[in-house]
Amino acid sequence: MELLQQIVARAKANKQRIVLPEATEERTLRAADRVLADDLAELILIGDPAEIKRLAAEWGLTHIDRATIVDPENNPKGEEYATLLAELRKKKGMTIEQARELVKNPLYLGCMIIKTEGADGQVSGALSTTGDTLRPALQIIKCAPGITCVSGAMLLLTHEKAYGDDGIIVMGDVAVTPVPDAEQLAQIAVSTAQTARSVAGMTDPRVAMLSFSTKGSAKHEVVDKVVEATRLAHELAPDLKLDGELQADAALVPAVGAKKAPGSPIAGKANVLVVPCLEVGNISYKLVERLGSATAIGPILQGIARPVNDLSRGCCVDDIYYMIAITACQAQDAKK
Repeated sequence: MELLQQIVARAKANKQRIVLPEATEERTLRAADRVLADDLAELILIGDPAEIKRLAAEWGLTHIDRATIVDPENNPKGEEYATLLAELRKKKGMTIEQARELVKNPLYLGCMIIKTEGADGQVSGALSTTGDTLRPALQIIKCAPGITCVSGAMLLLTHEKAYGDDGIIVMGDVAVTPVPDAEQLAQIAVSTAQTARSVAGMTDPRVAMLSFSTKGSAKHEVVDKVVEATRLAHELAPDLKLDGELQADAALVPAVGAKKAPGSPIAGKANVLVVPCLEVGNISYKLVERLGSATAIGPILQGIARPVNDLSRGCCVDDIYYMIAITACQAQDAKK
């Protein structure tokens, strides 16, 4: 788990302010205590302060007093946030009364804190669905410049050191957009490369746009989509090392890449894999994880202007701890 330790070290080196909207949830509060003990990040906990302190005492958590606690029901900035939210959503017909109720919702409140530069990122999902996590983020924080498609990346830590970066591969999209069009797929490619830099620490992302065809070996409309996405991705990020369409073996294995795509700057050297649809991404990473005994870390949400990450409701304390570190690394990068 050397990469995870590197992520933690990078987070500690430039501490970020991370919001935890589910602060009365046991796994979340235990992870928060560990983060504070390790001086990994500054934390903003949303919840009833008396309840949080009572639970911390009950569970023997001795570092929670280092966090900032925001009470959603008695928030001195509540009216300020409601006014801003109503303004942001006025074209959708939101009233100030509706906004006042929404800013009491911890997920909306966390995003308002980020929007007003009181925090740098948010982690939730131990109790909430992905939709509930994403909705306020997209309404309030919105997408990063040039991006309209939110997606999710997975870090795959494999035992095959010859592939990727010493066995590390970043794959997207594995979480959000079921059937991206060419423009969305191009954005996913650029966002996944950015995640490779900010989270996996890859200084030289090499992106392969995957298909069942390599450089015209097969003809089909889904191949055409990948070809067009490759062209659009070059327009979005001219300096990004990216090529497609490539089959997975041509992307990863030097000998196969040289045979199937001679002259390609990416074939046989890829460390970032962009799949043509969510179905492929979800199946692929789970097969690699189960049959290849790889460690899968994520999904890491990408494409939002400030990082908002979603946990599985079956997550453990370790999952939350490392997702806070990942979010901190994304937040560092978002400020550049």
